Amino acid sequence: MKKCVFLLSILTLMLSSALADVQKKYQACVACHGAQGEKIALNRSKIIKDMTKADFIASMKGYQDGTYGGPMKAMMTGQVKNLSDADIEALADHVIK
Repeated sequence: MKKCVFLLSILTLMLSSALADVQKKYQACVACHGAQGEKIALNRSKIIKDMTKADFIASMKGYQDGTYGGPMKAMMTGQVKNLSDADIEALADHVIK
């Protein structure tokens, strides 16, 4: 029983740490995309909360490799260039409901 409680405590700490990390990473997005991904960034983007998870991930990876984006491509490329695949997945899970 003590082992279960201990393992559950460790898991809870890990999950809360992961959530805090993704929320911190998303803070760079809030000014343009809104706290819940509800805004049309600078009157030019899609509303990211309405995207599918697959489309969100594809667009983020496309910004990274230069194959995606319109007028705001250069700005977004700078924002996402250092994100790992795990970061992108976590951001997708955070924004896409």
